[in-house]
Amino acid sequence: MPATGDPRARLSGVTKVFDTGNRQGTVHALGPVDLDLAAGEFVTVVGPSGCGKTTLLETLAGLTSPSAGTVAFEGKPVLGKVPRGIGIVFQEDASLPWLTVWDNIAFGLRRAGLAADEIRARVDYAVSFMGLGAFAAAYPAQLSGGMRQRVCIARTLVLQPRLILLDEPFGALDQQTRLLMGDEVLRLWRETKASVLLITHAIDEAVMLADRVGILSARPGRFIELVETGWPASRSSRIVAEEAFGRLTAHIWSKLRVEAMKALGRVGEVSRAGP
Repeated sequence: MPATGDPRARLSGVTKVFDTGNRQGTVHALGPVDLDLAAGEFVTVVGPSGCGKTTLLETLAGLTSPSAGTVAFEGKPVLGKVPRGIGIVFQEDASLPWLTVWDNIAFGLRRAGLAADEIRARVDYAVSFMGLGAFAAAYPAQLSGGMRQRVCIARTLVLQPRLILLDEPFGALDQQTRLLMGDEVLRLWRETKASVLLITHAIDEAVMLADRVGILSARPGRFIELVETGWPASRSSRIVAEEAFGRLTAHIWSKLRVEAMKALGRVGEVSRAGP
């Protein structure tokens, strides 16, 4: 269960409108949305393609500014840059091909100017925690896609973030590997006690990982429901075999299916979609 008290991060009335720079004028991509992310809480967000999921994450991270509304991290406004204490992992492989696994993980710490002993201690721990010990001297080209994503997660872990933002980090992996990587993320979440926000297209992944699942509408994305899963913190991918898991995924799909049909322009079919 999430911790009580002031939220670690807060989106209040956040809206994002993009200027396309052509005859189409502007695109209302997101909002308004409100979201409080508690300390130690794991929230996942699902929604149809183009509904503003990544825009929501980038706004919370400070990578883009909202057109309206406010964003705060630990009570302070997020204004145009990523605050210290927020770590981000994207879907794209962000490993540096000319560096070894160990040096990839150490990269951010070196840029931050940490002492060599501190870098060594943090990186050695992250390498061990993520099961990369046998590959510390390998280069990204020698690793599978799943292992390269472990490297990217480890590079975020060493920065000791209090809020971890994950933008479909396992989207390119097969379903079995994705669920097993979810176990690694849950282990990381329990170890660090960080708050986590994960964007995903996969309903099973969203339900398995989350304390709450946020369902976004078709563009402009708005939260149509925040579903509490009720899972214990000790959960793992084994939970997908439970009856309650099936009920939750079915409920979320029933909501998401309607929004996906709207996004595809099949508005006339929505009223006939049924359960």
